[in-house]
Amino acid sequence: MKVTVLYFAAVRDLVGKDEETLDVPANVRTVASLAEHLTTLHPGLEGRLGYVRFARNEEFAHTRDAIAEGDTIALIPPVAGG
Repeated sequence: MKVTVLYFAAVRDLVGKDEETLDVPANVRTVASLAEHLTTLHPGLEGRLGYVRFARNEEFAHTRDAIAEGDTIALIPPVAGG
């Protein structure tokens, strides 16, 4: 299954790219399992995704939500401003 992953702000800096299209293994079927898979591809993400919000096709998603062929998943870290 192919999905597009978008990286924003600090997550983008850790991964070194804005986006990528991935052909994920058969066992990656939820947002949570995708997050685990991403930490194997990008070790810099290990331990850093606990506060990241995920969006699936431009709507915020829960980690238990299913992903499907062609989905776009965004990783959105918390932001601070003042």
